Amino acid sequence: MQERLPFDPSRIRRPAEKPAGPRLLSVRQVNELVRGTLARHIPATLHVLGEIGDFSRPASGHVYFTLKDADSELRCVLWRSTALQLKFAPEMGMAVIATGGLEVYAPRGTYQLVVRKLEPRGVGALEVAFRQLKERLEREGLFDPQRKCPLPRIPERVAVVTSPTGAALRDILQTLRRRLPLIQVLVFPVRVQGEGAAEEIAAAIRALNEHAEVLGGVDLAIVGRGGGSLEDLWAFNEEVVARAIAASRIPIVSAVGHEVDVTISDLVADLRAPTPTAAAELIAPSGAELTASVERQAQRSTRALTHMLQLARAALTTALAHEPLARPLARLRERSQLVDEILHRLETASARAFRQAREQLTRAEFTLLRFRTGARFAPAARHLEQLLHRLTWALNARAVGAERGLAHAAARLARRSPAARLSGSDEHLRLVCTRLVTALRLVFLHRRRLLAARVQAVAACDPRAVLRRGYSITRAARTREIIRSVDQIRDRLRIITELADGEFPATAEDPRQPPLFE
Repeated sequence: MQERLPFDPSRIRRPAEKPAGPRLLSVRQVNELVRGTLARHIPATLHVLGEIGDFSRPASGHVYFTLKDADSELRCVLWRSTALQLKFAPEMGMAVIATGGLEVYAPRGTYQLVVRKLEPRGVGALEVAFRQLKERLEREGLFDPQRKCPLPRIPERVAVVTSPTGAALRDILQTLRRRLPLIQVLVFPVRVQGEGAAEEIAAAIRALNEHAEVLGGVDLAIVGRGGGSLEDLWAFNEEVVARAIAASRIPIVSAVGHEVDVTISDLVADLRAPTPTAAAELIAPSGAELTASVERQAQRSTRALTHMLQLARAALTTALAHEPLARPLARLRERSQLVDEILHRLETASARAFRQAREQLTRAEFTLLRFRTGARFAPAARHLEQLLHRLTWALNARAVGAERGLAHAAARLARRSPAARLSGSDEHLRLVCTRLVTALRLVFLHRRRLLAARVQAVAACDPRAVLRRGYSITRAARTREIIRSVDQIRDRLRIITELADGEFPATAEDPRQPPLFE
């Protein structure tokens, strides 16, 4: 048996000291605790399916939105660096899959999903971006056929914007060399896929337009590349390329991918070619075709000139057969003889007219000598003076009559002036207003009496007025139905009696059942 040790005071346990009070935490510390708990117990990456709601994009470039379903909502944030990498534009109501992690926003004590990747549900982001850009550019009119430029039939200088190492450039050069070797080709080497490819293509198109005169003139340009996936061809679906093509003064032929591939560049360009080879065939007519066309034009011109020569020869023969051209001197002699006859008649008529004028002058001289000065003018002067006197009297009489008429007209105008008529109208308006006020007062008193009578009638029909006279209403407690007959009473029926100032419960006994004890 183990020997017990002597008493050791050090083994005595001291009573535990009670804490002075509860531990206090700041609001920030509480939010930090929540943040740490979320980081320990929730996966760092979540894939959340929902519908975009409350979408906003302030000047900072960050995107704030909520993901919601039928039962709940989740706040989300998409930082500017991530938002710039999106190939499509998020919209309200779009179903998306957001990939990211939960974080606590300590200043507000709320949690949110920091989205690192966002893609549409069921449709690729590139397809959504293609549809959105196509609809926007179509509303702006960039696809309108009326704004597209016609292509020259036989271009002399052609620019090709494509990759210098791709098969598309080789196919274009071979086709142009085979069909029309005289065409000069200027190659603008650019990247056709990957980051920055769209900016290089747009810059090449702008440079082509700016330096066209320095380059000796450019008739048209081919922009394109060979086939590939949607991601490979995406540089030709960028808005910067579409706007550069739309702003180009030089006609643009888009030749991107295969015949089944359709890009935004194809829709904006002045002409869309199914393939790069087809683009070269469309812009460059064949040498044999040109030769045959020139020969056909030459034959048509020869036939037209021959026909015109025959018509001119026939017209000349007809004109020469006409009498004025056949005998030109005979016509001249006839005109000379006619001039002689006219001159002879003119001399004769002049002599006759001179003799008649001289005879009239002689007769006038004799008449003037016989006329005595002043003897014939005195009666005419007296007659003229009489006429002047009568005319003065008539004018004075008419002036007096006109003055009287004007005075009468002024008096009538004063009686009919707007001031006089307005004074009468004001008096009539005051009378009408007085009558109207009196009538309105009578109608108001009549309506007030009618309303008071109806209020009294409604008050007389109020059941609570009957209760205030000492009556009561009894209802069944369960159904609140009014007891109108003894037949509705059942034994031990719970009832409620309503009085004017309240109600109380009670239990009814069946009056038709005799009591057990009397």
